[in-house]
Amino acid sequence: MPDSKYRFLIIKIMAFLMLAAIVARLFSLQIIDGESYLATSNARLNTTIVNKAERGDILDRYGNTLVTNETGYSVTLRKTDADDAELNNIISKTVEIIYNTGNRTVDTLPISEFAPYRFTFEDSNGDGSSEDEKAAWFADNKYLNEYISADMDAADVLFAYQSIYNVEGAFDSEHTRRIIGIRYEADVMGYSSSNPITIASDVSIDAVTQLKELQDSLRGVSVTEEYIRTYTKPGFATHILGRIGSISSDEYEERRDEGYSINDMIGKQGIEAWAESYLRGEDGTSGTTTVIDGEEVVLTEDVDPVPGNYVMLTIDSDLQSTLEQSLESTIRSIGNDCDAGAGVVLDVNTGDCLAIASYPTYDMSRFDEDYSELLNDERNPMVNRAVSGLYSPGSTFKPLVAIAGLQTGAVSLNEQIECTGIYSYYEDYQPTCWIWSESHLTHGQQNVTQAIENSCNVFFYELGRRLGIDTLDEYAKKFGLGENTGIELYEETAGHMASPEYKKEVVSNVIDSEWFGGDTLQAAIGQSYSLFTPVQLADYCATIANGGTRYKVNLIKSIRSSVDGSLIEEFTPQTEEEVDIDEETMQRIHDGMKRVVDDGSASSIFDGYPIQVGGKTGTAQLGSGSNNAIFIAFAPFDDPEIAIAVVLEHGVRGSNAGRVARDVFDQYFFGGSQNAIATSQPQATGAAGTEEDIIARPEDTAVPSGSGTGLMR
Repeated sequence: MPDSKYRFLIIKIMAFLMLAAIVARLFSLQIIDGESYLATSNARLNTTIVNKAERGDILDRYGNTLVTNETGYSVTLRKTDADDAELNNIISKTVEIIYNTGNRTVDTLPISEFAPYRFTFEDSNGDGSSEDEKAAWFADNKYLNEYISADMDAADVLFAYQSIYNVEGAFDSEHTRRIIGIRYEADVMGYSSSNPITIASDVSIDAVTQLKELQDSLRGVSVTEEYIRTYTKPGFATHILGRIGSISSDEYEERRDEGYSINDMIGKQGIEAWAESYLRGEDGTSGTTTVIDGEEVVLTEDVDPVPGNYVMLTIDSDLQSTLEQSLESTIRSIGNDCDAGAGVVLDVNTGDCLAIASYPTYDMSRFDEDYSELLNDERNPMVNRAVSGLYSPGSTFKPLVAIAGLQTGAVSLNEQIECTGIYSYYEDYQPTCWIWSESHLTHGQQNVTQAIENSCNVFFYELGRRLGIDTLDEYAKKFGLGENTGIELYEETAGHMASPEYKKEVVSNVIDSEWFGGDTLQAAIGQSYSLFTPVQLADYCATIANGGTRYKVNLIKSIRSSVDGSLIEEFTPQTEEEVDIDEETMQRIHDGMKRVVDDGSASSIFDGYPIQVGGKTGTAQLGSGSNNAIFIAFAPFDDPEIAIAVVLEHGVRGSNAGRVARDVFDQYFFGGSQNAIATSQPQATGAAGTEEDIIARPEDTAVPSGSGTGLMR
């Protein structure tokens, strides 16, 4: 009997334990993991099939297609119940196929692909923003202070991620880096079973075939059709058209309420970024429910995708091609340390940007393949110099000083100021005129028109002193120098006009940070701390050309429906400033700029040219290397239509930049029939004081303030 009771007790205990185990499992299924299993169930039973919308095309001003789409294939990865070892193995096989077939994976981990490893935060504006981005990345990293510290170098961070993701096995360092890149992407994007991430775009048919053959062993990996961005003219207007890329975790958090998903593509730079809301379409959907017998039942009506709109630019493709080709050929022919530049062409009566180029450039269709090389190129080809390159204007600033002087009464129309070669107003700072520095000659008596023609430094030293820095700053602002132009590019940098306030910001020494009289003299000839963008210089020139109306710079002409071409939005001319300029003042300034082209520093470039042109050369001194070359011009002289600004880094002298302007005028007025691309020879540095050099180079060469020369307050 006791044995029977004992056996019964054992049975009761076993039954209790089994019941407890069942209850615990049910608790786990329903309470602890219930939400996860519900999501998985809903993913199986209530599947929303997303039909991606086609992105809108980008067109030039005449409707020619510049960017469009074609159907391609992408590789996606969704979350499964695979552990780290299995997941890493799946990713390894997938990555191997992708790279062995000549394709690349999406990789947003900001560490270089190859050793020696370094961080790859971009400094696209050249303003130190890469360090800010690096600090922000560390601050937002969820593994900070646990696995990662802000003082780690790139190699240590990569090693930390290798440990976090348990990436082990017989992988070489390059392959390991790629696996970590995919794991990082999945991690930061928060992928799930119903929300996959894109790990490769526009993959080849060879890759698609191999991946499908191994589909059973690559759990979570899928190949899907997608729209691929294509460029009708590879390498054309790269900095302006911009690019798209996989949405980042930050972008996704900001835009998820707008209907973006974690595997969406989004505009990253250029027009693709600025016009994202116009170009992006509305995705369509199809809802289905899978019942027990496998039958699919439609829950909702299909919603067709709505393609994005067409964005029509103000760009003239022929003029754009000419500007790009001339920039490259001119820079190459100058040689030596001249290796970069930019140019902008505007309609003086509307502010429309007809052409805008930056050199060096690159082929956007090969961006992924060439990224590492582009990143390591010391010339910074990914920087859009036309809107974010900052340059001293040199003597191209002198027409503005002349306008300010005449309008304020600081100088009269017929007043003459004597150039003695040396400006001796201050005892301890006596800068020279360029003609004195080169040949110990002087310009003698100069009125305002002659001073512009001869680019007489002494005249503008005196006029700048009379005006004072505050008035110079006021007029610079009126003409948009140091101000955003409004061009539809997020990459635009405002730059700055020299001022006492700005000097205090950039000069740490208290005594040296004071504003001296010599600072004003240098600002008056376009040196000192003034730094402007080529697009600002073009807008400034256009304002002079049209008599004083400064327009917002337009890069977009209109938005049109991709369905029927109907007009959705038109970007009309917008006046930013009406500069009060007397007619006689304007005539004197125009005459001075005409003389620069007819008889002055740009005459060798425009000798015998069939269209009259007004222009101004400039030479901006640098800390080392050859001077920068700047040229602004407008044409036709009597009834201006277009204005241009060209900057050549280390281009020696402004007349060299004038060659690019002539090529652009050839194309605009004659369809290229007068085209002189790569035919005229650059002016090299000649012996100082020769007649040819004096005629070809009436530009300032004074030492910039802050270079060690004593300045008087």
